[in-house]
Amino acid sequence: MSSTPNPSPIIFDFPHSTHSPHPKSSNPAFTTHKTLISCKESKSKGALEEKKKVVFVDYDNGKHQVSTHVSGLRKADIPKHYRLRVEADRFQKDWSVSEVVERLLKLNHWDDVEGLLNRWVGRFSRKNFPLLIREITQIGSLEHSVQVFRWMKNQKNYCARTDIYNMMIRLHARHNIVDQARGLFFEMQKWRCKPDAETYNALINAHGRAGQWRWAMNIMDDMLRAAIPPSRSTYNNLINACGTSGNWKEALNVCKKMTENGVGPDLVTHNIVLSAYKRGNQYSKALSYFELMKGTNIRPDTTTLNIVIYCLVKLGQNGKAIDIFNSMKEKRSECCPDVVTFTTIIHLYSVCGQIENCQTVFNTMLAEGLKPNIVSYNALIGAYASHGMDKEALSVFNEIKKNGFHPDVVSYTSLLNAYGKSGKPEKAMKVFELMRRNHCKPNLVSYNALIDAYGSKGLLTEAVEILHEMERNGVQPNIVSICTLLAACGRCGQKVKIKSVLSAAELRGIKLNTTAYNSAIGSYLCVGEYDKALSLYRAMRTKKVKPDPVTYNVLISGCCKMSKYGEALGFLDEMMDLKIPLSKEVYSSVICAYSKQASVLARSLLIVFL
Repeated sequence: MSSTPNPSPIIFDFPHSTHSPHPKSSNPAFTTHKTLISCKESKSKGALEEKKKVVFVDYDNGKHQVSTHVSGLRKADIPKHYRLRVEADRFQKDWSVSEVVERLLKLNHWDDVEGLLNRWVGRFSRKNFPLLIREITQIGSLEHSVQVFRWMKNQKNYCARTDIYNMMIRLHARHNIVDQARGLFFEMQKWRCKPDAETYNALINAHGRAGQWRWAMNIMDDMLRAAIPPSRSTYNNLINACGTSGNWKEALNVCKKMTENGVGPDLVTHNIVLSAYKRGNQYSKALSYFELMKGTNIRPDTTTLNIVIYCLVKLGQNGKAIDIFNSMKEKRSECCPDVVTFTTIIHLYSVCGQIENCQTVFNTMLAEGLKPNIVSYNALIGAYASHGMDKEALSVFNEIKKNGFHPDVVSYTSLLNAYGKSGKPEKAMKVFELMRRNHCKPNLVSYNALIDAYGSKGLLTEAVEILHEMERNGVQPNIVSICTLLAACGRCGQKVKIKSVLSAAELRGIKLNTTAYNSAIGSYLCVGEYDKALSLYRAMRTKKVKPDPVTYNVLISGCCKMSKYGEALGFLDEMMDLKIPLSKEVYSSVICAYSKQASVLARSLLIVFL
């Protein structure tokens, strides 16, 4: 056999024995043979490694694309009898794994995918199969990956492997296809592949993305019964499964169990817990958890601070949110603001009514070299729409298409709302029709915005027709739709329609909330129906729907307009008994009631005196 200096050869020196068929002889011509066995280095070692190469660099825009090239085992590496077979066939191609994937992606999933794979020489080496699955699953093409996997299982030299199934389960998790992911889990066991920690992690992640946190918990129990110790990724996936489902309490329990089992949380864990608080609308708890996080050796990253800024905005602590944003811009080496950060700040200024700052932040984002996404554009359109600035909103909407994005349902709805707020229902309807022509299906918010556009102009008939149209299209109205119609009835002065809208809500099983009662009471008072408004208010109290300052402001101001000053002051007493804080509007209405009542009393005394 051939001898190589590295690795060292293995030498077997057989001892002489009386039972040996070749006993030692005194004849000097007879010599003892030593067997030398050496191992050659594998030629295919480098073929299985990824080689990165830069394909495209754009220095002007600061962009680059890096692709990986995987050679795999080629014709020279496959067994000799296969090599002789393919050399005689001119249709067999010695492609690399990356070239095979590239050619597969050029095909439609209904094309002859198997025909292309059957021309690939590398199929005769089973070591190429996991490389092929890894390459095509990383790209994320589900249809092609499923077809390749099906073809692979029909090959004679295929050997089922756990890592191949893990990659397929992760791919189905990315596409939120839970049933198929679970099916692969059971299939791999039929093929005698033992699930490992990565398998369970992928399956927990699949159910977590689908919001099935109870399934994820059961899979964790199965993992423990199989005597597979959970890793940090296992716990993180399970916490994320609970958090994305809005079950933040269960997420905390898993985090506590994680610490008790000696697996310390990392930055990903902390971010998942903060996200769970955020999804559960527990903004104060998220900020408290962030303060505890500061006491650890784990430094927050951009994702952490984005969640904190979001929670501060929701709590109305805009000053603190701006301070964190400014500190991120100053300390770029630690946490650099990204598109999500800038988008949240745009929303902050929109809520505050500082529209100029919204555009300034958007321009700063562009100056920083960040490319806005569709959410950023929608936030800016929404800011303009909330103030009825339809021209500016249309300008941003056109920018979306210029920059290669496709407007989504939020983009169209925000532009529609901008025309509605500016009192242009006809243009709002044109946007609505444009949305449908571009195959963008209107949602409930879109219909409500269109109803409000017509209702705010007193066009009640058109608003009701839109309500009927949305029901015909399978979109069920909600309490916002009812509130919008009730407010429109008040503007039009059609008291008969108010009762019809209330009956329609009851017929559809829509329970009136405080806002709906406020709209209905205000509409009755606008048309002079004090008794019906009072009856509705009593029904509101009977059904234990808690009134708010707006309720009493509507009642007190309505009574003043109808010269019922005593009743207005009576509602003030009820408001004080319920310890509802007085707003500026209530103060104004009460002062008006007191002044009017005093003038009436003075006039009565004057008549008596005369």
